[in-house]
Amino acid sequence: MLEDNFQHKGLRKKLVEEIRRKGIRDENVLNALMAVPRHWFLDSVFLQHAYQDKAFPIEEGQTISQPYTVAFQTELLQIQPLQSVLEIGTGSAYQACILAELGAKVYTIEYNETLFRKARRMIDILRYDKKVQCFHGDGSQGLLAYAPYDAILVTAGAPAVPESLLFQLKTGGRLVIPVGNHQTQKMMRITRKGEKQFTQEEFDHFSFVPLLGKNGWQK
Repeated sequence: MLEDNFQHKGLRKKLVEEIRRKGIRDENVLNALMAVPRHWFLDSVFLQHAYQDKAFPIEEGQTISQPYTVAFQTELLQIQPLQSVLEIGTGSAYQACILAELGAKVYTIEYNETLFRKARRMIDILRYDKKVQCFHGDGSQGLLAYAPYDAILVTAGAPAVPESLLFQLKTGGRLVIPVGNHQTQKMMRITRKGEKQFTQEEFDHFSFVPLLGKNGWQK
């Protein structure tokens, strides 16, 4: 059984307070970070560092994002309970579980089959399977079967905003996506205002692994 003891909870509380000091204000997001034990998603070699505000490798050349980055993207989504969210880039499944803690109905898609299988297993073990559905495929094209979505979150850096994602949003829906080159990307939030009407906001620069697929970077 996975352990989450008083020491883990204490370290997690310190991490959440650090993220609050860095500017995250949404209490629901902070509570979700407190609720999900990050050390469960890391390889054993990194366990003692699980509650540092840093990204760490998982496998297959991918990473678990820095907690501040997770909080920043999640806050931009403005999730309300029972809303539908598409996450592109499941990775370790940590972000998907954070979204589930906010009460969202989560659909998450992973390009890498090894990571997909591991993430789906974690979601089942942690009993998030009623709130999170995990898929293997090209997330750069979205997931049309369950569209439209209240929000779409891309957790990998894209060379441009995939048009296919914009049209899988509901009216009023938000797409949060990092866009740029392989080294650095600008965080963007695009809101659908009408059938072909969108507004765009730009935020800080971050560094993500590349979004692979037809509408992302090619291998």
